[in-house]
Amino acid sequence: MSSISAASVESTPAIDGAEKKPLKACCACPETKKVRDACIIEKGEESCTGLIEAHKECMRALGFKI
Repeated sequence: MSSISAASVESTPAIDGAEKKPLKACCACPETKKVRDACIIEKGEESCTGLIEAHKECMRALGFKI
């Protein structure tokens, strides 16, 4: 599961707002993360490649380099 770990994230984009706090990888894309994690637990990583890729796409859209 190292291909989807937080350690592979190279940058921390800021959240839109007045304070501009950096968005942490653990808090980004909760919708895709929840579904991806449930699939991996139930079926194994090999069976969830589509959900893993969807989560990576979401993370990239927020500015994370994974």
